[in-house]
Amino acid sequence: MGFFEKIKAGLARTKENIGHSFDQLFAGELNDDFYDELEETLILSDMGVDTALEVSETLRRRAKEEKIKSAQEARRALREILTDLLTVGDGDLALDKPPAVCLFIGVNGVGKTTTIGKLAARLKGDGRRVLMAAGDTFRAAAADQLEIWSQRAGVEIVRQNEGADPAAVVFDALTAAKARSADVVLVDTAGRLHNKQNLMNELNKISRVIDRELPGASRETLLVLDATTGQNGLIQARQFQESAGLTGVVLTKLDGTAKGGIVVAIARELGVPVKFIGVGESVDDLMPFEPEKFVEALI
Repeated sequence: MGFFEKIKAGLARTKENIGHSFDQLFAGELNDDFYDELEETLILSDMGVDTALEVSETLRRRAKEEKIKSAQEARRALREILTDLLTVGDGDLALDKPPAVCLFIGVNGVGKTTTIGKLAARLKGDGRRVLMAAGDTFRAAAADQLEIWSQRAGVEIVRQNEGADPAAVVFDALTAAKARSADVVLVDTAGRLHNKQNLMNELNKISRVIDRELPGASRETLLVLDATTGQNGLIQARQFQESAGLTGVVLTKLDGTAKGGIVVAIARELGVPVKFIGVGESVDDLMPFEPEKFVEALI
């Protein structure tokens, strides 16, 4: 099953919730009521008020400038507007200077460990030598869960005992990566620390270790978000952007009750690309994000 088919299947519940509204909306005339209903439908899709208003006003302006008369033409224009909003930054992982480091951050329960395991399997399938670093030493059994995924993916893992210094785990992993000629190091981090300052301090400490041990290496800081949390996910994204500086977002659980529009809100507000999306439980259900196909499946 290709990207489009998986996205369509993953957004099936979204289509049940708002697909009928879109169909009804684009069967009518382009008038003030149309744009009011469009805003409401976009908000219901989890885009948020600000994004929904901007999209609606952009479509209204474009319809006037291009003399769009039919609702179907407007639907095509809406797809293009949303695709443009989603096309930010570089959607590919920066892996050109090995050993590259991908740092995964996010709160507990969003699917960080699963995402790391799926990405490890994907990268190994592409012929890269992958190493995992079990940097979440605060949560009980976090390293055990990551080790299970390392076995599934067939990659090596570096870990220490629960309560160990995460930066020390990362140091050991980077040392091993250099010794074993690894191409990519995937670093798990604690999902929740005591407060924002602790989070910043821990991530800064890890970052300093990476800078010292691998100067000039390719780096990614990826925020893993649960799509079913909707606008709460956007709040998390803002906080982590301030604390850690993000290079990309991985959106998980799009096959759940997610409404999909949160992807647009994140790309618009943070200006960072959504790099991968999770559309199922299988190891191959983590897929590179393709804005145009995503929008086509959503609308």
